[in-house]
Amino acid sequence: MASIPFIPGSAPFSPEQRAWLNGYLAGMFSDANLGAPGESSAAEAQPKEPLLVMYGSQSGSAEGLAKQFAKQADQKGFAPQVMELNDYSKVDLTRESQLVVITSTWGEGDPPDNAMEFWNFIKEESAPKLENLNYAVLALGDTNYTEFCGAGKNFDERLAALGAKRITDRIDCDVDFEDTAEKWICELWGKLKGGQASSLSRDGAAATNGSAQISTADAPVEQETMWSRKNPFSAKLITNRKLNRAGSAKDTRHFEISLEGSDLQYEVGDALGVYGLNCPELADEIIAGLGCDGEEAVLDSDGNETSLRHALITKSVITKPQSALVKYFAEKSGAADLQSLMLAENKDKLNDWLWGREVIDLLVGYPSVKLEPGEFVGMLGKLQPRLYSISSCPNAHPGEVHLTVAAVRYESLGRGRRGVCSTHLADRVKLNESPVPVFIQKSQGFRLPENKDLPVIMVGPGTGIAPFRAFLEERRVSGAKGKNWLFFGDQKASCDFLYQDELEAMQAEGVLSRLDLAFSRDQKEKIYVQTRMLEAASELWGWLEAGAHFYVCGDAKRMAKDVAEALHKVIATEGGKTPGQAAEYVSQLKKDKRYQRDVY
Repeated sequence: MASIPFIPGSAPFSPEQRAWLNGYLAGMFSDANLGAPGESSAAEAQPKEPLLVMYGSQSGSAEGLAKQFAKQADQKGFAPQVMELNDYSKVDLTRESQLVVITSTWGEGDPPDNAMEFWNFIKEESAPKLENLNYAVLALGDTNYTEFCGAGKNFDERLAALGAKRITDRIDCDVDFEDTAEKWICELWGKLKGGQASSLSRDGAAATNGSAQISTADAPVEQETMWSRKNPFSAKLITNRKLNRAGSAKDTRHFEISLEGSDLQYEVGDALGVYGLNCPELADEIIAGLGCDGEEAVLDSDGNETSLRHALITKSVITKPQSALVKYFAEKSGAADLQSLMLAENKDKLNDWLWGREVIDLLVGYPSVKLEPGEFVGMLGKLQPRLYSISSCPNAHPGEVHLTVAAVRYESLGRGRRGVCSTHLADRVKLNESPVPVFIQKSQGFRLPENKDLPVIMVGPGTGIAPFRAFLEERRVSGAKGKNWLFFGDQKASCDFLYQDELEAMQAEGVLSRLDLAFSRDQKEKIYVQTRMLEAASELWGWLEAGAHFYVCGDAKRMAKDVAEALHKVIATEGGKTPGQAAEYVSQLKKDKRYQRDVY
């Protein structure tokens, strides 16, 4: 068998680029070796071991990871089958032998939309016993949330309760999950039964290939361009326009970013990952609170030595405190209020206390606590990219990507607060000068229907309008004949009607068939998008019965839940259904990919 070439460490490539190239060469030469004339492949001689890979994914990370894992499984001689957790009925879990679950967590410990039905199925007392099943769970989450990796933990515990046996212990990954996930997957390969022991698992190219397969999203474009979450493209901001008019209480911006020179491509429904920087003034306040000058040498979150000020601005979370930092202040200050918040039964109280507080509040509020710069930075979280729904259609704006972003500004405890990435883009990035590191986050679960004749219903108040501006542009450019209905709302029509000129022009053209508006503060009684849905219940039901796809984008905690409740009411009242039947109807919409959400 011919040896597999690889890119040496001395080659002029970044680690991510070298990983991708080595993976590409390993896969190409592996296929060539297996298919060489006159050679007999061991993989062909032996039946492949089935391996079920199921995922729960809201923003695309878990889905991309699951699909890349399945590709590795195929290379290693397994017969992988990959699917959403909600598609569990397509297989008989009582007869499956090996299952790998990769899932994110949504909201406060909830499963993603495409995993909720699976959870409802296995948590029931009537759920089947799974004594024949061996399984492993990889959980993605965010330590900023109290129920960190809650969905993964619940799946793991429930599968065990049903008699399934763990192949390896669950791992809980934070937002920056790639390295942790890679290590877990490498360990898993050694414990999975079946598959073929190929040279790919034993040489340098193999290890690099495995690294390349684990990425934030499974986009072929991302592989071709080599730009990713770990290796973002330095783009340029070319437009920064305020969308709100005078008199608004909000600051919503329309950003246009040039992708020239990147070969990055996206589809409507995708998100853009943007790396922002912390406010320098806030970093200076923290430095003063530590009694430092900012030039002290520290190790940043990547383990690189840099100055304290540089680490605080570019690498660390200096807004919401991490639990480790709060615990440290509780122990060192002896403050009864902080120590009480650390008790397990006061988890909700801790969340309430943290709202509107930042790292600077601990330094100012408990000045007796002294920290060395390196120790302090070590207790801060790693600054993560923000994901923004893309508000443009690539066919309408080639070489560009547009965002609709609310610049977060508010006051709490007598101090002004600012969102990290939103105000970085709005206030500090210089047009056509400052680099804006970006990558494409694929969102396979938020797509227009392939059949362009089908109607589309979109509910997107506030910045939730973003993907629907892109949807409408795409429907116009592609000549889609299906009708389009948009529910949009905000505070005041006079100053908060985002993209008013564009939407009214689309109405005049016939692209936007119907536009229902809800401005909550233009009258005494609050009116929201769900109010308009109920008012238009009869026609809304008619569109659904005609095959319409229903989309929601925006706030997950309140709006999305209220919209879901209104949708159930519309189906029950206009469809003459019981609450249970309405729930089944909605469930079928989700299974058919006709009810999709992009909520945050």
